[in-house]
Amino acid sequence: MTQTDALADTLILVHRRENGVLTLTLNNPEKRNALTTPVLSRIAGILDSCIDDPAVRCVVITGSPKVFAAGADINELALKDVAGALADVRPGIWARIRSFPKPVVAAVEGWCLGAGNELLLCCDLAVAGAGARFGQPETNLGIMPGAGGTATLPRVVGRMAAMSMVLLGQPIDAATAQRLGLVLEVVEEGQALARAEELAATIAARAPVALRQAKAMVNAAFDLPHTAHLAAERQAFSALFGTEDKREGIAAFMGKRDPAWKGA
Repeated sequence: MTQTDALADTLILVHRRENGVLTLTLNNPEKRNALTTPVLSRIAGILDSCIDDPAVRCVVITGSPKVFAAGADINELALKDVAGALADVRPGIWARIRSFPKPVVAAVEGWCLGAGNELLLCCDLAVAGAGARFGQPETNLGIMPGAGGTATLPRVVGRMAAMSMVLLGQPIDAATAQRLGLVLEVVEEGQALARAEELAATIAARAPVALRQAKAMVNAAFDLPHTAHLAAERQAFSALFGTEDKREGIAAFMGKRDPAWKGA
């Protein structure tokens, strides 16, 4: 492990809970939780390690009380030219985060800007404290979003809202983010993590294989034409009928008891 990698470990706190929830906390408030390449790589590495871990059924990603993540590392951006940007390893890291198959819930307090907002877009549900602010201010630096801020954001909030966030570079508040569908719930300031972990615990108590399939199929709406998506959905639906969890789920419902999921 390099010194940089070791530092990245200290900048992400990992809390594993017995209920199947793993919480990742960005822990560099002095740099506003900047998503440096080592930090981003560390997030992807932790998620990779959870893919085949049956003890992890849902992941929560959060930041500091005053900042979720305020963007990429400006010092890294300053050193890159066109060739450096094209050869950047970050797109591959982002792809690993986006492709994580288990549910991810974001808990946002304070600022969520640039790459921080793009990390939020990688999550499946999000809870925001009332004081949270969301934005894509990259045009203030003479660049533009490069990890979902123009590709994924308009698919989530709509073209006009995305244009406003990207072209004007002005942040939106938590209530607006909820209205646009960027976050699921807005809670009292300081309560985002508690609510996100509550949602994650509810998710973690559900059938793991079904959750993976359901997440994959909802995300497929971004990529597949409707007819192809319907066919893929039916295939995923049918495949679940061969699982032990499907048999357990039906038996538990009929027996009026809680299911004991096996994740198979």
